[in-house]
Amino acid sequence: MIPRYSRPEMTAIWSPETKFRIWFEIEAHALDALAKLGTVPAEAAKTVWEKGGAATFDIDRIDEIERVTKHDVIAFLTHLAEIVGEDARFVHQGMTSSDVLDTCLNIQLVRAADILIADVDRLLAALKARAYEHRDTVTIGRSHGIHAEPTTFGVKLAQAYAEFDRNRARLVAARDEIGTVAISGAVGSFANIDPAVEEHVAAALGLKVEPVSTQVIPRDRHAMFFATLGVVASSIERLATEIRHLQRTEVLEVEEYFSPGQKGSSAMPHKRNPVLTENLTGLARLVRGMVVPAMENVALWHERDISHSSVERMIGPDATVTLDFALARLAGVIEKLMVYPENMQRNLDRLGGLVHSQRVLLALTQKGVSREDAYALVQRNAMKVWEKGADFLTELKADPDVRAALSEAELEEKFDLGYHTKHVDTIFRRVFGEA
Repeated sequence: MIPRYSRPEMTAIWSPETKFRIWFEIEAHALDALAKLGTVPAEAAKTVWEKGGAATFDIDRIDEIERVTKHDVIAFLTHLAEIVGEDARFVHQGMTSSDVLDTCLNIQLVRAADILIADVDRLLAALKARAYEHRDTVTIGRSHGIHAEPTTFGVKLAQAYAEFDRNRARLVAARDEIGTVAISGAVGSFANIDPAVEEHVAAALGLKVEPVSTQVIPRDRHAMFFATLGVVASSIERLATEIRHLQRTEVLEVEEYFSPGQKGSSAMPHKRNPVLTENLTGLARLVRGMVVPAMENVALWHERDISHSSVERMIGPDATVTLDFALARLAGVIEKLMVYPENMQRNLDRLGGLVHSQRVLLALTQKGVSREDAYALVQRNAMKVWEKGADFLTELKADPDVRAALSEAELEEKFDLGYHTKHVDTIFRRVFGEA
């Protein structure tokens, strides 16, 4: 997590100040529940809220204590006692460190998910607006990187919209799955703390109770959360790679916005490089790289160990901060993307009409020619275009075997671009649910 690829709202979730404030709220809500059960004095709970709630926790002081105790939660509780005074002895009754650490981590991940969902919403809005803008902008579709058949640039963007709409649903599901609380004490048995405390804390924090916490919240939840982030990152890379290809000089159908004063190369003043989408490709790799450690965290020893702890201290902030930055950057790319319909048309015409080969093939079969013979007829004329730069329609018209089945008018009709875009409205209705 470095400032270059970070945004303040997300980084704030992972700051020490936020973490210790969440720790305090977990402890204070638990103390409220204990007071209701009569386990601790109600006045003590009130005092903790009043003094701790108004306090600014001293990060340096907590670090100083931890250097002695070698235990972060104890260091925090010791500092809290310095602030609260005698009534601090009732704090953390029946609880274990994981109750605080795991519940806090899940709260942070839920808050991070909220930001990521908002990021996706911005991206979806940009994709939708640009898709409608270019709904009828005809371009060449490619398979294996080679010209295939015509589509529209709006359909390309609608596909990306549908993919990120699925990603939004995945993030919502991941948020729901990670939103649990564990206040169950040592080995998760509730021996020293009533389950009602856990229920109270969960309700106070707007989360759910963990059915069986075993002292730690099961890490399959976290594995699914980070796997979801990895899928979102992969979708970012997919769209970024598409833009990178389309910006190549030989293609130049779209281009990242090049701002006034921007420089593309220290050596070559003419350069306008797809630096943002290249950056997104790299960031996506980083986020995906954090998925496997999250998966490996699932297999903890017995009721708990802390082999997961060092991993999560890194991937929690890094994965969410990086993905937040990447989604915001991608939204900006789409919002400002330069689109060149004239270049799309130029590229579409580049192969002399070969993109209509399937229509000719199908027309021949419908006239009684076997598929094998029809394929051979079309391909032999198509190869003249590839090898000699001929015009496909001209070659077909001059082929007596083709003309025996199809008239000039019938051949010309097969070269109508509108044939390939006639179902664009259907696709848009399916994606956007609108007429």
